[in-house]
Amino acid sequence: MTKAEETRTRIIQQAADLFNQQGYAGASMSDIMAATGLKKGGIYNHFASKDELAIAAFDFALEQVQKRYVRAVKGKRGSIARLKAIIYTFATAPDEVTVKGGCPLLNTAVESDDAHPVLRERAQRGMYQWRRMVHKVVQSGIDSGELQPTVNPDTVATILIATLEGSLMLTQLYGDRIHLQRAEQHLEQYVDSLQHVDNLKQQESSSR
Repeated sequence: MTKAEETRTRIIQQAADLFNQQGYAGASMSDIMAATGLKKGGIYNHFASKDELAIAAFDFALEQVQKRYVRAVKGKRGSIARLKAIIYTFATAPDEVTVKGGCPLLNTAVESDDAHPVLRERAQRGMYQWRRMVHKVVQSGIDSGELQPTVNPDTVATILIATLEGSLMLTQLYGDRIHLQRAEQHLEQYVDSLQHVDNLKQQESSSR
């Protein structure tokens, strides 16, 4: 990696934390300069505009979050274990800060509007990828007989993501982890309820 590439990467990393904490509209160029230690010209040597930097910063933040989920499900056998790994990973995100300021998807989805169409599209794409991951895990469980055939993967994705993101919003608003903890416990029970009856019987038999 060249010195210019290293500088560009450093700007993106530091801007990702700043934008995720203060918002894309709330973070000024002065804030970006203070965070990166660079003058305006130094930043514009690598990015044509604040919007271009914001998009690169969001892409970086989202990539870091996605890597956490890939690591979380790797090596887990079965859909139940993978879904619980996803839930646990989200619920413990404040303890393992990848990008400061909480979930970049939630923050960007709330902030992005008609004034930031590209960021809105990026947030939609990121959410689609998360929903697709959950959908794939659930469908795999249905195909293998681990989950009930009547389970709807899209419904599970909606319930799981909406519950987690909502609980994170409450946790951030009140500064109280109890909301994430409650969501985690509830979703684990919900995931267990999706199991195929035959699979539950097998578990009960093996535990005797």
